[in-house]
Amino acid sequence: MTRPYATRDTPTSHTPTRDAPTRDAPTRDAPTRDAPTRDTAPPDTATAETAPSDRSGPDATTLGPATSNPAVPPPAAKGTDATTPARTPPADLRSHVTACLGSAARAWLDQALDEASAHPGTHGPISVWELRLAEAGRRCGPEHADAVRVLILQAARADTDALTRVYAQGTAAERRAVLHTLPHLVPGPEALPLVEDALRTNDTRLLAAAVGPYAARHLDVHNWRHAVLKCLFTGVPVDEVADLDRRAHGDTELARMLGDYAAERTAAGRPVPADLHRVLTLTGPTDPPPAEHGTRGFDGKES
Repeated sequence: MTRPYATRDTPTSHTPTRDAPTRDAPTRDAPTRDAPTRDTAPPDTATAETAPSDRSGPDATTLGPATSNPAVPPPAAKGTDATTPARTPPADLRSHVTACLGSAARAWLDQALDEASAHPGTHGPISVWELRLAEAGRRCGPEHADAVRVLILQAARADTDALTRVYAQGTAAERRAVLHTLPHLVPGPEALPLVEDALRTNDTRLLAAAVGPYAARHLDVHNWRHAVLKCLFTGVPVDEVADLDRRAHGDTELARMLGDYAAERTAAGRPVPADLHRVLTLTGPTDPPPAEHGTRGFDGKES
């Protein structure tokens, strides 16, 4: 079976490097600037992909027992508490975030959003709102950072070029925010390269963001099937896959792929992910559910 979204073999630009050894002699303290700096929190931990072993033969089709994989940690909690930024209208998202922040963080967020609204687009080497993206976690806390970054990108009315630049130059956390923002800001499929890039990683939080509403609308059926398999490979809960019930309905090819994967796991003496049985059931001939409601963009229009 073709391995879905194989992982890159080369390091990305945001891969941390080791610090070079320093001398024992004392050095002067470097002057600090007033400009905001990028978060210093540890980078997100990418989980290793579990690839299926070779099939033992064409008769190995029995599904094994449904179990979860305790070795693969689940994605971190969604945006803010149980709120998913990609599926929440901006006004509701801001109200929810504001209610969770302290007074200093609220004041910082209000200022950041005002700056982004007043100075959208690119100004100089880097826009002020891009700097605010970098310090969102430090100012508002890591548990709210995804939602705060999404709000800033929406306030800045970032177009596909700006989102691509932030994704290419940003940390894993900033890339997540871009993916969460796509259904709000990009009506067409032109940002699909960002989704496809995220699906080639093993960062479970990035993968969870990549299979949101934007992928549900625009990812072609072949790549969407492999995205579902990638979630099963890495332990990303299929609840993260937007519009899963509708897109999986009656998909006999997806059912075949799931059966092959389950057979490979069983032949190798490995457990079959519980989510695989759930998706396999969805591919049956029962009536499909209605499509998910569109998210509302920054202009308030439903897409």
